[in-house]
Amino acid sequence: MRRAVCFAALTLLPATAIAQTAAVQSPRRINPSKIILVGDSTTAVWGGWGPSFCGYHVTSFAACLNLGRGGRSSGSYRAEGSWDVALGEMRTPGYQNVWVLIQFGHNDQPGKPGRSTDLATEFPANLARYVDEARAAGAKPILVTALSRRMFESGKLNNDLAPWAEATRQVAKQKGVPLLDLNGESAAAVQAMGPAAADRLAAVPLGSAPSTNAPATLAGTEVNDRPMAAPHLSFDHTHLGRVGADYFARIVTRELAAAVPEMRPLLIP
Repeated sequence: MRRAVCFAALTLLPATAIAQTAAVQSPRRINPSKIILVGDSTTAVWGGWGPSFCGYHVTSFAACLNLGRGGRSSGSYRAEGSWDVALGEMRTPGYQNVWVLIQFGHNDQPGKPGRSTDLATEFPANLARYVDEARAAGAKPILVTALSRRMFESGKLNNDLAPWAEATRQVAKQKGVPLLDLNGESAAAVQAMGPAAADRLAAVPLGSAPSTNAPATLAGTEVNDRPMAAPHLSFDHTHLGRVGADYFARIVTRELAAAVPEMRPLLIP
């Protein structure tokens, strides 16, 4: 009898009250954002700070997409079509804000056939064009100076990317976009820690693994019938392992929170 009375009482509620109750119980729509990483191997999944940044420093309210690719310069990244992919991601509907972090320099240096760009003309022009096109696509560009290499000469860090970092700073100033001075921060940090500690940031420990670019075997099994990629396993003073990725991702996160306060609710220290 009590159940019947309760049901009868519910049916007597005004329609507006029922609608209000349903509205309270309905989940609120989220306003997600997206962060896109554009750059070379020092940003990319293998060898860069990007995977740690996306995996451990961004909340679930922001999609974090790493489009960094090894061996690319500010010129070759566009020429091969990678920038077109990034632009397509910027235009994808459903995001309240889309930020694009752009970092180049390593492969723009001289001696990289098919990739090198002129420091005085091509490199800054390429960065400026990225900024303009990202804005036209509805995104918010952020320039990042190139991660420092970890090469020492007589106990002093040889920051050979400093001129490219300065060019990036100038473009950011001219275009009025936020700048993350990763080169300055990383150079200072590496100099302070010294060669031995800096070596522990590498993709693999010194002397621990030979270089290998061999493709995976084509022989399939019932369990694994597709070949898989093989990483480049060798020590160098440029690329990052897990320790290095975590270390510099924290620096990127800290700089990002300072340079773009709007992003702070989406970032995890």
